[in-house]
Amino acid sequence: MKRPATSLFAVLSLSLGISATVSVFSLLEHIILHPFPYRNADRIVELNYREKLEIEYTPAIFREQIRELHQAKSIEEVVEMDERPEADTTSGVPQDTDVLFLSGNAFQFFGVPAFLGRTFLPSDAPDNQSPQPVVVFSYQYWEKRFNGNTAVVGQIVRLGGHAYTVLGVMPRTFTWWDSDVYVPLDKSDPSAGSFMTVLRLRPGFTKAQAAAEILPIFEQMQHEHPSLQQVSVELSGINDRFKRSLGKALYLILAAVVLLLGVGCLNVSILLLADTASRWQEFALRAALGATVGRIIQQPLMDAAIISIIGTLLGLALSWQTLPIVTAFLPWQLFPNGLNVPLDVRVLLFTVVLAATTNLAIALLPALQVAKPDIRQPLQSRSHAAGPSRWMQRVYFILISTQIALAMALIVTTTAAVENYRTLLSVNLGYDPNHVADFSIPIHVNSYGVTQKRAAYLGQLRDRVAEIRGVISSSLGVIGPPYSDWDFRAEVLGDTRQQSEVCNVNFVDAEYFRTLHIALLQGRVWNGAEIERSDRLAIVNQAFVRRFFRGSNALGRSIRLPDIKSRPPDTLAVAESTGWAPIIGVVADARNNGLDEPTKPQIYLPYSVYMIDWIQLFVRSHADPLLLEPAIRRRIAEIDATQQVSSPVVSMRERIAQQPEFAKARLVAALSTAFSILALLLAGVGIYSVVSYTVQQQKKQFAIRLALGARRGDIANHVLVRLTLSIGVGMLGGVVLSWSLHRLIAHWIGSAGRIFPQTVISCLLLIGLAYLACAIPIMKAALAQPMHTLREE
Repeated sequence: MKRPATSLFAVLSLSLGISATVSVFSLLEHIILHPFPYRNADRIVELNYREKLEIEYTPAIFREQIRELHQAKSIEEVVEMDERPEADTTSGVPQDTDVLFLSGNAFQFFGVPAFLGRTFLPSDAPDNQSPQPVVVFSYQYWEKRFNGNTAVVGQIVRLGGHAYTVLGVMPRTFTWWDSDVYVPLDKSDPSAGSFMTVLRLRPGFTKAQAAAEILPIFEQMQHEHPSLQQVSVELSGINDRFKRSLGKALYLILAAVVLLLGVGCLNVSILLLADTASRWQEFALRAALGATVGRIIQQPLMDAAIISIIGTLLGLALSWQTLPIVTAFLPWQLFPNGLNVPLDVRVLLFTVVLAATTNLAIALLPALQVAKPDIRQPLQSRSHAAGPSRWMQRVYFILISTQIALAMALIVTTTAAVENYRTLLSVNLGYDPNHVADFSIPIHVNSYGVTQKRAAYLGQLRDRVAEIRGVISSSLGVIGPPYSDWDFRAEVLGDTRQQSEVCNVNFVDAEYFRTLHIALLQGRVWNGAEIERSDRLAIVNQAFVRRFFRGSNALGRSIRLPDIKSRPPDTLAVAESTGWAPIIGVVADARNNGLDEPTKPQIYLPYSVYMIDWIQLFVRSHADPLLLEPAIRRRIAEIDATQQVSSPVVSMRERIAQQPEFAKARLVAALSTAFSILALLLAGVGIYSVVSYTVQQQKKQFAIRLALGARRGDIANHVLVRLTLSIGVGMLGGVVLSWSLHRLIAHWIGSAGRIFPQTVISCLLLIGLAYLACAIPIMKAALAQPMHTLREE
């Protein structure tokens, strides 16, 4: 090409479009379709129970039913699992470790070899015998706990008070259940116990067919164990939850990158067209001297091919470098951990072919025009810029208008995503998350198995932590905001409803509300004696009052939770825990259903009424509470040398940022904003190229008009009128496209808000960009010296 700047802009436009498209499509392919390294991962399924209350969870299945699953025609292989936190007391302060116990066939089931050492085999965990005391580390735990020391294989570690020999370390991409370590499952007692399972379907069987076959197995289990609630059985693929949480957002990002690719291709087309058209006289002269059409189009085709090749190579290099970085920063709540996303060759080839075809077609247009019989106009003109003004203006008009329309649709999408993110940022939480952190404390198996002892132990942890310098207050709770799935059936004394309502339940102490700054609106909280006696006294939130009492006075009314039962030694409940509990207080609504859903009715009861195998310790401090983490861990270890604190400890503010809806909104807003900025830059370059070419084409005409007395403002207006027409038509097309896509955008985002403000913002941005891009060429045309220009011509 004759102008190096044009070549540079064309290459950059093409490479950015290819890089963004290939990266996003590769993410879509490997996250939605093939995110896991497991053997035949598309046939691996998990069992889920769904209760009548629409609560979904992974069940523990009794041993006799597991044996029947092994015999099912639709099931090829079954892996049994159990999970619990254990304290790693190998050295120093106890470290929390998420231990997943797997049957001996597990690693053969997954088909992933060890990164270091080996995995355990069926011979390490035989049926009806105690397993070997061996352990396999996840890659992440190996790096965190042992700093990637390759000599760890063969060492002895202590988990939950037992010694285990390290067999090996799994690769980074093996993150099954995001566990820290994997230990052989103890199946020495063939008649006792229940385990979770993961299954592989036989080839040719669907999930629906397998679910229909195994349904009688679970109906028999319910018949043999009446304590189980009536549930329905579902089979889901191991990637289904990622599809549900992220699928719509990825489609929105995909739509944005397609729009960006369209803007980029149009921009390259405009640049190539301007450069090729500037050589109109050269092509006409060569045609007059007898050159064939093939010879004439050879040079522009070669230019377009070179730009396509360089742009493709640069786009590939950008994708290769940026894709791992982007993958590393993806929210862990929305993507599988250890995700490895290679470049998708099919997407790369499709994008390159599309871009190259567009470039070559556009490059051919000016050269093919000279094949027409009448070539006198270019040859009779002395201007080196003379060219086919009418048809060129039409082509420019179409390209610029289309580019503006696509850019506007992308900006409207971006403003909708940003507005959704801003809405989540400004949501009323109902509590103060600043300077608060929650420390999750698992209770060891068979420890503190008496109600009074466990309640006293938990109270001691709270009180001793509150003594640490810098701590304002500390409190206990089973779970904290902004999300809780602790939903139970609740009954109100005197209520005439036919069925029980579902309410969120939390077991806390009196300091919980003061620590989180949840306002007490009516009544009172418990005193120390009431908590020590495990009195059944309830506090409810405003949503509960609205749902059950229609906003009237709730104090003195009584409620009960019929499903709160003791299951020693892990779950301890006081006698008559299902009895009626008077309501003594009403507190403000604090988020318990995420950031984008209404707050659920909530009941608070003293933590000593019902204690499970973990507790949350909430700590409010004067400064960053995470700075107190080492002191809090040491203080807890002073009370119980084997007590660990779950990792990682995060602040309540960070807990909000980790919510899936928040992480998704931030990801979509960030990516779409980046794509919009690129689209604006590309559109600006395209408009600048068109206006520069138009001014160059007409500079002789402008010089004559100035010499005859025309005002310089008239020259500027002449250029602006044509540009404004192209921008106006493009914006009209963008408005139509944006309004057409509004419902789809709202479905993908969750809420697209009002489209009118987004459209106005997009129009203002594009108008400002367009006139800024054409400012320099118009100033050159208006300020040119006519005599100097005419002497050049």
